[in-house]
Amino acid sequence: MSLFKRKQPTETIVKKVNKTKRLKRYIQLIAGLLIAATSFNLLLLPNNIVFGGLSGLSIIFNSVFHMEPSLFILLGSLVLLVVSYFALGKEQTKGSVLGSLLFPLAVSLTSGIGKYIQVDTSQILLLAIFGGLAYGFGAGLIFKSGFTTGGTDILNQIISKYAKVSLGNAMIVSDGLIVLSSIFFYGFNQMLYGIIVLYIISILTDKVILGISSSKAFYIITEKEDEVKAYILNGMNHGVTVFDARGGYTKEKQKMLMCVIPTSEYFRLKEGIYAIDPEAFFVASDAYEVSGGA
Repeated sequence: MSLFKRKQPTETIVKKVNKTKRLKRYIQLIAGLLIAATSFNLLLLPNNIVFGGLSGLSIIFNSVFHMEPSLFILLGSLVLLVVSYFALGKEQTKGSVLGSLLFPLAVSLTSGIGKYIQVDTSQILLLAIFGGLAYGFGAGLIFKSGFTTGGTDILNQIISKYAKVSLGNAMIVSDGLIVLSSIFFYGFNQMLYGIIVLYIISILTDKVILGISSSKAFYIITEKEDEVKAYILNGMNHGVTVFDARGGYTKEKQKMLMCVIPTSEYFRLKEGIYAIDPEAFFVASDAYEVSGGA
């Protein structure tokens, strides 16, 4: 068999990753959606704590225009999906479709939970902390399962691609502006609560996925270097660096791939490596600061 025939196309690897542990991933996705939606309806929405994303914007629209949050999130997500299709392409948009449709459904299904669980609204700081913890845990489960909730996640990807900034910096811009806008509707104190919630969500989401950093550095040694490199470049749209390495014991020369990805994409890269080369050796570590590059 020729070398060309042995190689797996990038599209095939992407499909394999999406099928990996499918039942477990769907269970994690549903659990994460329900936990995040419950936190939103029980702790954040009733106290007008705007914490970023379409969910945060829906709180403002609910107060000003009396628009149901689930409807606003759904309409906003659909608009962003259309924008994503033209700005990011079909394949990258696919990963956001399911979460974009199911999250507003989860928000709608849990909208009446306040009737059954009574919460003392006098301790708003405590509610903000627990709301952020619960929402962050739910979001972490969603990302860990390989999905997203769509919404401003799509916007962040677009900003990252065309403004040539990291996803983390794109998130600071989009979510930061949404949180800051709350000062005009709810006052300075509410804006501070929103900042606290946003910070807790970002920290706990990473904690649930893996580690505490917003990025992960992968060091990969594989016999299928070209296929893994093609998957990172074309299937995940991330850069990769190739090093010359030598085994300390065998003294054999070999190539080592290094790339840095957002923590939320850890699952896709790990499973992609296994799908291409089950015998591959790799190390994933926290990347606490990433600077430079496109």
